[in-house]
Parts: sequence; structure tokens; C-alpha cells
Amino acid sequence: MLATLLMILSMASGSVQEARQPEATSLLGSPLFAPVQSPETRATLERNLAAAQAEFDKNPESAEAAIWLGRRTAYLGRYRDAIAVFTAALAKHPDEPRLLRHRGHRYISIREFEKAAADLSKAAALVANRPDEVEPDGQPNARNIPTSTLKTNIYYHLGLARYLQADFKGAAEAYRLCMTHSKNPDMQVATAHWQYMTLRRLGDATAAAEVLAPITADMPVIENASYHKLLMMYKGATAAEALLASSKAEALDAVTIGYGVANWHFYSGRPDAARQILSEIVEKNRTTQWAGFGYIAAEADLARILKR
Repeated sequence: MLATLLMILSMASGSVQEARQPEATSLLGSPLFAPVQSPETRATLERNLAAAQAEFDKNPESAEAAIWLGRRTAYLGRYRDAIAVFTAALAKHPDEPRLLRHRGHRYISIREFEKAAADLSKAAALVANRPDEVEPDGQPNARNIPTSTLKTNIYYHLGLARYLQADFKGAAEAYRLCMTHSKNPDMQVATAHWQYMTLRRLGDATAAAEVLAPITADMPVIENASYHKLLMMYKGATAAEALLASSKAEALDAVTIGYGVANWHFYSGRPDAARQILSEIVEKNRTTQWAGFGYIAAEADLARILKR
């Protein structure tokens, strides 16, 4: 009886999985499904989405309403639906940089890096001569203080889209621009982390060291603690092995810090150590953290290694 029940439950679980459509295909060929969220988290996100949908229904010509509808859709892991929302809005507002910024981000999520770079490059051109503006948080941090701006988000994601394609020269330029607009510790450490890694990939250790110079242990970081910890490790304040071990208790930290440590091994001439950590990131976090930037970067590097 128990065996029969277990078989039925197993078959039902398999049917549910098959019924779900993947949001993306990994760079290693695996289907990627929307991450499972806790009932409480999902209920909150669905309420927020319903409110955004209601606002959009009242103001279907509003770019602002479309942006929030797309953002709230993406927070539920529905990245392709979010892209469809942004695409429809861009047909009405083709020169709205905020729509391009958010669609570019979600193209990164589904591994369409060329499309992401195209959107974000156009957004960068549109905002080049405009004043910057704070971008409101859709998922506020512990202090409910927005830490990013429209320009920093455009340049940051553009740098990432290029980095993921191994266009390190182009990524370095985007991160240079991002740093000029990074006015608070959170954006400074986030930008510095990717900028440093990019410059090391380019073999420019001198410029990379200059990125680390302003980073101090007492920076009042609100939400980007993982990047700050990595930067301090690059400066020699923390042992890589200890940082990696301590990060494994938190899933997103494990991915973010894991990738930073793997990359450190890679540009320090230890490709086998790097590959081992990259493989662990991809194998252990595929169902939960695959939209995280550290995970995507790990996947991209591992895919390139396996093609050699």
C-alpha cells in the first residue's frame, strides 16, 4: 500500500514538473523552471502583482504602470511574461530607457545576452545627457533605502551582459561609467566587485588594484555585504577558503561569494580549483538561485571551459 502511494505521488510530481514550462535553458543545456517560493512569499508577491495589474488596467498607456507590472511579474520568476510586458510597452514608448533597462535585465535572466546588451546599450545612449534619478526598489532592503539609480542600473547590467559574453573590454568601460555614478557604499562595492574581476580577466592588475584602494572594512553597506566581503578578500583581509566556507549557510551568498572565489582562482592561475567551485555552484543551486548573477556567471564560465 505504501509503495503504491509513493509511486502515485512520484508520478504526480513528475506530471507537475512536465506541465510547467521552463523559463530558460541553461548555458549547459538544462531547463530552468521558476524557483519555488514559500507560500508566504508567493502570496505577498501575487498581491503586489494584482495591484500592479489593476493600476495598469486603469492606465494602459502609462510607461510607469507597465514597468511595475513587468517588475512584479518577474519577481514571481515569470521572466518571459515580464519581457512580454516590457516589449508591448516599448512598442508605445520606444525611447523609454527604464523599459529597456528592465527588459535588458530579464534578457540576462533567460540567458539572451546579446539582446540584453542591445537594450542596455540603447538605454545608456538615451540617458547619457540626462540627469540621473533614484530608482525605487520593488523589493526594499532592510532600511527601505533605495541604493541604485537609473544610470547605475543601466551601466551595471550592461557591464554584466558584456562580461557574460567574455567581452571584458566592453564590460570594463560599462563598469567605469557605473562607478562614476555610484554615490553610496552599496553601489560602490557592487560596481567595484565586477569592475575588479573584469580588470583581472583583462590582465590589468594595476588598474584592478586601483579599484580596491578606496574599499575599507568599515563601509556602511546595507544590502551588498557579499560583494564587500569579496573585495576585502581580494585586498588580503580574509582567507578565500574561510570566506567560501562561511558563505555556504546562505544560498545566495554561496552563489555570489562562490563565484567571486572561483574567479579569483581562475585569474590567479588555478583553473582546476576554479572549475571545482563553478561546478558546485551550478549543481547545488540550479533549482533555486539560477537567476542570480553569480550563478549565471558561473554557468557561462563553466560552459566555456567545457567547450575547450
